[in-house]
Amino acid sequence: MENPVKISALAITLNEAHNIEGYIKSLWFADEIVIVDSFSNDNTVALASKNEKVTVHQRVFDNFSAQKNFAISKANNSWVTFFDLDEEVTPALANEIVERLNNPVAIAYFVKRDFYFMGKRIKYSGLQNDFIIRFFNKNHCKYNANLVHETLETNGKTENLKNHLPHHTYKSFDDYTAKMHQYSALQAEMLYKKGKRPNYYHFLFRPFYRFWNQFIFRLGILDGKEGFVLAYVSAFSVFKRYVNLWLLYKKID
Repeated sequence: MENPVKISALAITLNEAHNIEGYIKSLWFADEIVIVDSFSNDNTVALASKNEKVTVHQRVFDNFSAQKNFAISKANNSWVTFFDLDEEVTPALANEIVERLNNPVAIAYFVKRDFYFMGKRIKYSGLQNDFIIRFFNKNHCKYNANLVHETLETNGKTENLKNHLPHHTYKSFDDYTAKMHQYSALQAEMLYKKGKRPNYYHFLFRPFYRFWNQFIFRLGILDGKEGFVLAYVSAFSVFKRYVNLWLLYKKID
């Protein structure tokens, strides 16, 4: 089916050779696929470049917002999708995007993500209502300046898509914790630029609160051992954030 309105599919990558071909295949509806790669040392770029729809740009990673805004700037079409490589663009979701594309009633669309961890669908742990924009008109949207946990700022009406987006974030425990460490380092850098200094409250109370809030108050306990592991890793990432912040100040003291 040919779309009257053209659309670009965008992604940022680093060592995604295991995902890239399936990702490209799921974007059958896109007129072009723009990939901004952070100099992968696996076959990501080679595998992606085999597809005639794909254009690869390599850029040194500084932060998520800058990387994603750079990708947006390379899109030739106003309408874009921006999925992560560990998100599964199902046929139902793809068809719904095509329908909306040909009859848009908003400038950006949220999709509900279903979080999978260690092979299990996580239904609680604060992830019950994980909505994120993945389909939008780039002329009215831009990622904010957050170095991590970036959000798309929109200037116009938004709506929710009906179909869900499976989010398979877990490859291995080491991979998952490495991702958390990266986020913690970027969050520490954001706090440092704001002049925030860590103290015992941040080292002791904040991780303690994160664990119990996620595991008990956000019902992570109902997700079983996977909910416990998620709460523990989340709490440790908070602790690591403030250790990284403390180390940034140690460099200049």
